[in-house]
Amino acid sequence: MNIDNMNNDGIVLLSKRENETSFSSLYNVKKAIKTNKVGHTGTLDSFASGLLVVCVGKMTKLVSNITEFSKEYEAIIKFGEETDTLELTGKIIKTTDLPTEEKFKSVLLKYKGKMLQLPPQYSAIHINGNRASDLARKGIDSVIPKREINVFDSSIKELKLNSNNKVEYARIFFSVSKGTYIRSLARDIGLDCDSSAHLVGLRRYSVGNFRIEDAVGYSLLKEFTIENMLNNTNCDNLRESDLNIQAEIKEKIMNFNKNISLECNFENLIISDEYVDDFKNGKKILHKWFNEISETDKTYSIFTSMEMFIGLIEYKNNTFTYKFVIN
Repeated sequence: MNIDNMNNDGIVLLSKRENETSFSSLYNVKKAIKTNKVGHTGTLDSFASGLLVVCVGKMTKLVSNITEFSKEYEAIIKFGEETDTLELTGKIIKTTDLPTEEKFKSVLLKYKGKMLQLPPQYSAIHINGNRASDLARKGIDSVIPKREINVFDSSIKELKLNSNNKVEYARIFFSVSKGTYIRSLARDIGLDCDSSAHLVGLRRYSVGNFRIEDAVGYSLLKEFTIENMLNNTNCDNLRESDLNIQAEIKEKIMNFNKNISLECNFENLIISDEYVDDFKNGKKILHKWFNEISETDKTYSIFTSMEMFIGLIEYKNNTFTYKFVIN
Protein backbone atom coordinates (compact mmCIF):
# COMPACT_ATOMS: atom_id res chain seq x y z
CA MET A 1 0.00 0.00 0.00
CA ASN A 2 1.41 3.37 -1.01
CA ILE A 3 2.10 5.79 1.82
CA ASP A 4 0.79 8.71 -0.27
CA ASN A 5 -2.72 7.30 0.15
CA MET A 6 -2.40 6.78 3.88
CA ASN A 7 -2.26 10.30 5.36
CA ASN A 8 0.59 8.92 7.48
CA ASP A 9 -1.84 6.95 9.65
CA GLY A 10 -1.57 3.18 9.88
CA ILE A 11 0.09 0.10 11.36
CA VAL A 12 3.54 -1.25 10.49
CA LEU A 13 4.66 -4.75 11.44
CA LEU A 14 8.39 -4.48 12.05
CA SER A 15 11.05 -7.13 12.71
CA LYS A 16 13.36 -5.79 15.40
CA ARG A 17 16.93 -7.03 15.11
CA GLU A 18 19.27 -8.03 17.92
CA ASN A 19 21.54 -5.40 19.44
CA GLU A 20 19.23 -2.44 18.90
CA THR A 21 16.67 -0.94 21.26
CA SER A 22 12.97 -0.94 20.51
CA PHE A 23 13.16 2.86 20.32
CA SER A 24 16.06 2.96 17.85
CA SER A 25 14.38 0.32 15.68
CA LEU A 26 11.65 2.89 14.95
CA TYR A 27 14.17 5.05 13.07
CA ASN A 28 13.31 3.50 9.71
CA VAL A 29 9.57 3.89 10.29
CA LYS A 30 9.99 7.59 11.13
CA LYS A 31 12.28 8.10 8.14
CA ALA A 32 10.05 6.26 5.67
CA ILE A 33 6.80 7.90 6.71
CA LYS A 34 8.33 11.26 7.61
CA THR A 35 6.76 11.53 11.05
CA ASN A 36 7.81 11.28 14.68
CA LYS A 37 4.32 10.26 15.73
CA VAL A 38 4.93 6.54 16.15
CA GLY A 39 4.43 4.14 19.04
CA HIS A 40 5.25 0.47 19.48
CA THR A 41 3.03 -1.89 21.40
CA GLY A 42 5.42 -3.68 23.74
CA THR A 43 9.13 -3.22 24.30
CA LEU A 44 11.69 -5.88 23.43
CA ASP A 45 15.03 -5.90 25.25
CA SER A 46 18.06 -4.90 23.20
CA PHE A 47 19.38 -8.48 23.00
CA ALA A 48 15.99 -9.74 21.77
CA SER A 49 14.55 -9.80 18.27
CA GLY A 50 11.16 -10.20 16.71
CA LEU A 51 7.83 -8.58 16.07
CA LEU A 52 7.05 -4.99 16.97
CA VAL A 53 3.57 -3.74 16.09
CA VAL A 54 4.11 -0.05 15.33
CA CYS A 55 1.22 2.41 15.25
CA VAL A 56 1.71 5.54 13.16
CA GLY A 57 -0.01 8.94 13.23
CA LYS A 58 -3.56 8.89 14.52
CA MET A 59 -3.33 5.13 14.97
CA THR A 60 -1.02 5.65 17.97
CA LYS A 61 -4.28 5.80 19.92
CA LEU A 62 -4.47 2.03 19.41
CA VAL A 63 -1.22 1.34 21.27
CA SER A 64 -2.76 0.64 24.69
CA ASN A 65 -5.30 -1.75 23.15
CA ILE A 66 -2.77 -3.79 21.17
CA THR A 67 -0.49 -3.94 24.22
CA GLU A 68 -3.21 -6.04 25.87
CA PHE A 69 -2.87 -8.87 23.34
CA SER A 70 -1.32 -12.27 24.09
CA LYS A 71 2.12 -12.98 22.60
CA GLU A 72 4.23 -15.89 21.37
CA TYR A 73 7.98 -16.21 21.88
CA GLU A 74 10.88 -18.57 21.57
CA ALA A 75 13.44 -18.25 24.35
CA ILE A 76 16.95 -19.68 24.61
CA ILE A 77 17.75 -20.38 28.25
CA LYS A 78 21.21 -21.05 29.64
CA PHE A 79 21.29 -23.19 32.79
CA GLY A 80 23.81 -23.14 35.63
CA GLU A 81 24.04 -19.35 35.96
CA GLU A 82 21.67 -16.59 37.07
CA THR A 83 22.35 -12.92 36.34
CA ASP A 84 21.03 -9.85 38.12
CA THR A 85 19.09 -8.80 35.01
CA LEU A 86 18.03 -12.40 34.24
CA GLU A 87 19.59 -12.12 30.76
CA LEU A 88 23.01 -12.34 29.15
CA THR A 89 24.09 -8.70 29.62
CA GLY A 90 23.80 -8.88 33.41
CA LYS A 91 26.27 -9.75 36.14
CA ILE A 92 26.41 -13.39 37.24
CA ILE A 93 25.07 -13.63 40.81
CA LYS A 94 24.68 -17.39 41.16
CA THR A 95 26.23 -20.56 39.72
CA THR A 96 24.80 -24.05 40.18
CA ASP A 97 24.89 -27.54 38.75
CA LEU A 98 23.07 -28.20 35.50
CA PRO A 99 19.74 -30.09 35.54
CA THR A 100 19.23 -33.51 34.02
CA GLU A 101 17.12 -33.73 30.89
CA GLU A 102 14.50 -35.73 32.79
CA LYS A 103 14.29 -33.12 35.56
CA PHE A 104 14.02 -30.24 33.11
CA LYS A 105 11.28 -31.89 31.07
CA SER A 106 9.24 -32.70 34.17
CA VAL A 107 9.55 -29.11 35.45
CA LEU A 108 8.53 -27.54 32.13
CA LEU A 109 5.28 -29.51 32.20
CA LYS A 110 4.26 -27.40 35.21
CA TYR A 111 4.60 -24.17 33.25
CA LYS A 112 1.16 -24.07 31.71
CA GLY A 113 -1.94 -22.29 32.93
CA LYS A 114 -2.46 -19.44 35.36
CA MET A 115 0.24 -18.68 37.91
CA LEU A 116 1.70 -15.86 39.97
CA GLN A 117 4.93 -14.39 38.65
CA LEU A 118 7.50 -12.13 40.28
CA PRO A 119 8.69 -9.57 37.69
CA PRO A 120 12.44 -8.88 37.36
CA GLN A 121 14.10 -6.21 39.50
CA TYR A 122 15.42 -4.81 36.22
CA SER A 123 12.07 -3.92 34.65
CA ALA A 124 10.04 -0.87 33.67
CA ILE A 125 7.54 -1.41 36.48
CA HIS A 126 7.11 1.73 38.58
CA ILE A 127 7.62 1.57 42.35
CA ASN A 128 6.57 4.75 44.16
CA GLY A 129 7.09 6.77 41.01
CA ASN A 130 10.47 5.22 40.12
CA ARG A 131 11.29 2.53 37.60
CA ALA A 132 12.35 -0.68 39.29
CA SER A 133 15.33 -0.89 36.90
CA ASP A 134 16.54 2.60 37.92
CA LEU A 135 16.35 1.62 41.58
CA ALA A 136 18.18 -1.65 40.89
CA ARG A 137 21.04 0.17 39.15
CA LYS A 138 21.42 2.30 42.29
CA GLY A 139 21.62 -0.85 44.40
CA ILE A 140 18.17 -0.33 45.91
CA ASP A 141 16.06 -3.46 46.30
CA SER A 142 12.40 -2.74 45.56
CA VAL A 143 9.41 -4.83 46.54
CA ILE A 144 7.56 -5.71 43.34
CA PRO A 145 4.24 -7.47 43.88
CA LYS A 146 3.63 -10.73 42.07
CA ARG A 147 1.14 -10.63 39.23
CA GLU A 148 -1.12 -13.26 37.72
CA ILE A 149 -0.10 -14.44 34.27
CA ASN A 150 -1.30 -17.18 31.98
CA VAL A 151 1.03 -19.49 30.07
CA PHE A 152 -1.20 -20.88 27.36
CA ASP A 153 1.47 -23.20 26.02
CA SER A 154 5.12 -24.12 26.54
CA SER A 155 7.10 -26.69 24.59
CA ILE A 156 10.71 -27.68 23.91
CA LYS A 157 12.04 -26.78 20.46
CA GLU A 158 15.72 -27.65 20.93
CA LEU A 159 18.15 -28.84 23.64
CA LYS A 160 21.93 -28.69 23.95
CA LEU A 161 23.43 -31.15 26.44
CA ASN A 162 26.95 -31.08 27.84
CA SER A 163 29.35 -34.03 27.89
CA ASN A 164 27.61 -35.38 31.02
CA ASN A 165 24.20 -35.28 29.33
CA LYS A 166 23.06 -32.36 31.49
CA VAL A 167 20.94 -29.58 29.99
CA GLU A 168 23.17 -26.62 29.19
CA TYR A 169 20.82 -24.73 26.83
CA ALA A 170 17.16 -25.07 25.93
CA ARG A 171 15.10 -23.34 23.25
CA ILE A 172 11.49 -23.16 24.40
CA PHE A 173 8.28 -21.93 22.78
CA PHE A 174 5.98 -19.88 25.03
CA SER A 175 2.49 -18.56 24.36
CA VAL A 176 1.62 -16.13 27.16
CA SER A 177 -0.77 -13.47 28.34
CA LYS A 178 0.06 -9.77 28.47
CA GLY A 179 2.48 -8.70 31.18
CA THR A 180 4.40 -11.99 31.24
CA TYR A 181 8.17 -11.67 31.66
CA ILE A 182 9.99 -14.45 29.82
CA ARG A 183 13.11 -13.58 31.84
CA SER A 184 11.20 -14.45 35.01
CA LEU A 185 10.01 -17.72 33.49
CA ALA A 186 13.64 -18.61 32.76
CA ARG A 187 14.65 -17.78 36.35
CA ASP A 188 11.81 -19.79 37.86
CA ILE A 189 12.29 -22.80 35.61
CA GLY A 190 15.96 -22.85 36.61
CA LEU A 191 15.07 -22.71 40.31
CA ASP A 192 12.47 -25.47 39.96
CA CYS A 193 15.13 -27.62 38.29
CA ASP A 194 17.29 -27.19 41.45
CA SER A 195 19.61 -25.15 39.25
CA SER A 196 19.70 -21.56 37.97
CA ALA A 197 19.15 -19.97 34.58
CA HIS A 198 18.98 -16.81 32.49
CA LEU A 199 18.04 -15.82 28.95
CA VAL A 200 20.66 -15.67 26.21
CA GLY A 201 18.20 -15.24 23.33
CA LEU A 202 14.59 -14.20 22.79
CA ARG A 203 12.43 -13.78 19.71
CA ARG A 204 8.80 -12.63 19.58
CA TYR A 205 6.77 -14.33 16.87
CA SER A 206 3.29 -12.90 17.36
CA VAL A 207 1.26 -10.17 19.02
CA GLY A 208 -2.39 -11.19 18.99
CA ASN A 209 -3.12 -12.23 15.41
CA PHE A 210 -0.18 -10.28 13.97
CA ARG A 211 2.65 -12.57 12.82
CA ILE A 212 6.35 -11.95 12.32
CA GLU A 213 6.25 -13.59 8.88
CA ASP A 214 4.31 -10.55 7.64
CA ALA A 215 6.70 -8.02 9.15
CA VAL A 216 9.08 -5.63 7.41
CA GLY A 217 12.66 -6.94 7.57
CA TYR A 218 11.70 -10.49 8.45
CA SER A 219 13.95 -11.91 5.73
CA LEU A 220 16.98 -10.25 7.39
CA LEU A 221 16.59 -12.21 10.63
CA LYS A 222 18.82 -15.25 11.04
CA GLU A 223 17.24 -18.55 11.93
CA PHE A 224 16.63 -18.55 15.67
CA THR A 225 18.64 -21.50 16.96
CA ILE A 226 20.93 -22.17 19.91
CA GLU A 227 23.95 -22.40 17.61
CA ASN A 228 23.23 -19.05 15.92
CA MET A 229 22.78 -17.30 19.24
CA LEU A 230 26.00 -18.74 20.66
CA ASN A 231 27.96 -17.89 17.52
CA ASN A 232 26.45 -14.40 17.37
CA THR A 233 25.79 -14.77 13.65
CA ASN A 234 23.01 -12.18 13.61
CA CYS A 235 22.95 -8.82 11.83
CA ASP A 236 26.16 -6.93 12.52
CA ASN A 237 25.70 -3.88 10.30
CA LEU A 238 22.31 -2.65 11.39
CA ARG A 239 22.17 0.31 9.02
CA GLU A 240 23.36 -1.42 5.84
CA SER A 241 19.88 -2.23 4.57
CA ASP A 242 18.00 0.81 5.89
CA LEU A 243 16.96 2.07 2.45
CA ASN A 244 15.50 -1.31 1.54
CA ILE A 245 13.66 -1.49 4.86
CA GLN A 246 12.25 2.02 4.41
CA ALA A 247 11.00 1.12 0.95
CA GLU A 248 9.39 -2.03 2.37
CA ILE A 249 7.70 0.02 5.10
CA LYS A 250 6.11 2.27 2.48
CA GLU A 251 4.77 -0.81 0.71
CA LYS A 252 3.53 -2.67 3.78
CA ILE A 253 2.03 0.03 6.02
CA MET A 254 -1.54 -1.06 6.70
CA ASN A 255 -4.57 1.15 6.86
CA PHE A 256 -6.79 0.36 9.85
CA ASN A 257 -9.63 -1.29 7.96
CA LYS A 258 -12.28 -3.86 8.86
CA ASN A 259 -9.95 -6.81 8.31
CA ILE A 260 -7.22 -5.35 10.53
CA SER A 261 -9.89 -4.57 13.14
CA LEU A 262 -10.90 -8.23 13.20
CA GLU A 263 -7.24 -9.25 13.54
CA CYS A 264 -7.17 -7.04 16.64
CA ASN A 265 -10.12 -9.05 18.02
CA PHE A 266 -12.47 -6.07 17.76
CA GLU A 267 -15.94 -6.22 16.22
CA ASN A 268 -16.92 -3.79 13.48
CA LEU A 269 -19.87 -1.40 13.53
CA ILE A 270 -21.11 0.92 10.79
CA ILE A 271 -22.43 4.24 12.07
CA SER A 272 -25.22 5.96 10.15
CA ASP A 273 -24.03 9.05 8.31
CA GLU A 274 -26.41 11.34 10.19
CA TYR A 275 -24.75 10.47 13.53
CA VAL A 276 -21.07 10.72 12.58
CA ASP A 277 -20.78 14.30 13.87
CA ASP A 278 -22.50 13.32 17.14
CA PHE A 279 -19.96 10.54 17.56
CA LYS A 280 -17.00 12.81 16.81
CA ASN A 281 -18.33 15.39 19.26
CA GLY A 282 -18.52 12.85 22.05
CA LYS A 283 -22.26 12.82 22.55
CA LYS A 284 -23.93 9.99 24.44
CA ILE A 285 -23.77 6.85 22.30
CA LEU A 286 -27.19 5.48 21.30
CA HIS A 287 -28.16 2.14 19.79
CA LYS A 288 -29.97 3.86 16.92
CA TRP A 289 -26.64 5.22 15.59
CA PHE A 290 -25.69 1.79 14.28
CA ASN A 291 -27.23 -0.43 11.66
CA GLU A 292 -26.90 -3.50 13.85
CA ILE A 293 -25.17 -4.41 17.10
CA SER A 294 -24.84 -7.73 18.91
CA GLU A 295 -24.90 -6.07 22.35
CA THR A 296 -22.25 -8.37 23.71
CA ASP A 297 -19.53 -7.06 26.02
CA LYS A 298 -16.90 -6.18 23.45
CA THR A 299 -14.69 -3.49 22.00
CA TYR A 300 -16.07 -2.18 18.72
CA SER A 301 -14.33 -0.41 15.84
CA ILE A 302 -16.56 2.29 14.38
CA PHE A 303 -16.54 2.83 10.61
CA THR A 304 -18.47 5.28 8.47
CA SER A 305 -20.54 4.14 5.48
CA MET A 306 -17.43 4.92 3.40
CA GLU A 307 -15.48 2.49 5.64
CA MET A 308 -13.39 5.22 7.29
CA PHE A 309 -12.26 4.28 10.79
CA ILE A 310 -13.28 6.96 13.32
CA GLY A 311 -12.79 5.40 16.75
CA LEU A 312 -13.22 2.65 19.32
CA ILE A 313 -16.02 2.17 21.79
CA GLU A 314 -16.64 -0.42 24.48
CA TYR A 315 -19.95 -2.05 25.30
CA LYS A 316 -20.11 -3.39 28.85
CA ASN A 317 -22.91 -3.86 31.37
CA ASN A 318 -25.45 -2.50 28.86
CA THR A 319 -23.49 0.75 28.53
CA PHE A 320 -21.44 2.27 25.71
CA THR A 321 -18.24 4.15 26.55
CA TYR A 322 -15.78 5.90 24.27
CA LYS A 323 -12.23 4.56 24.14
CA PHE A 324 -11.10 7.19 21.65
CA VAL A 325 -12.31 9.21 18.68
CA ILE A 326 -10.44 10.16 15.52
CA ASN A 327 -11.52 13.47 14.04
